[in-house]
Amino acid sequence: MAEPKKTRVSPRVAQTEAAQEAAEVKAQVAAEQADEAAEASAAEAEADEAAAEAEAEAPAKPRRTRKKAEEPVAAAKAAPKRKKPVADGPPPVVHAHAKYVRTSARKARLVCDHIRGKSVTEARAILAHTPRAVAEDWQKLLESAVANAEHNHELIGDELRIITVKADEGPTLKRFRPRAMGRASKIRKRTSHLSIALTPKE
Repeated sequence: MAEPKKTRVSPRVAQTEAAQEAAEVKAQVAAEQADEAAEASAAEAEADEAAAEAEAEAPAKPRRTRKKAEEPVAAAKAAPKRKKPVADGPPPVVHAHAKYVRTSARKARLVCDHIRGKSVTEARAILAHTPRAVAEDWQKLLESAVANAEHNHELIGDELRIITVKADEGPTLKRFRPRAMGRASKIRKRTSHLSIALTPKE
């Protein structure tokens, strides 16, 4: 019995057949992936609808506002920092003293005469533009008196005026200076005690 002849397939035909089979497999895989994506999107849409229905059925929670937190802050800002003196009794008088200031009492009086009876703001301006060195000591003493009024008596510093201001003589430091022919002459280094008193404006 004669064996059937084997048909010989050319390599080009084999390549085309393999390419066709690969294309068919790719198409099947793409179709399966598209079906899975469609099913997943449908499931997500159902889940979103269920969540929206649950939110619609649940009672709405009230939003928290910051009004309660802001109200105390606004009240604190509106409240005055310091109380004004009570009008029933006499107005308080605030004192401040500076002792053993290294200047003569006469030079200190030349400056303090300009600020007697002035308000605190006017006295600050006068002392800031006074060319004498003792004006700096008077300015420090004035700020000390204002701080005493604000801290001890709860007064407002800009609403005060100067009622009394004075400079008293302090002890004199005695030194010597050599002079001609072996002599020596005295050098008197004067000191003074400064004091100031403030009271609220009427």
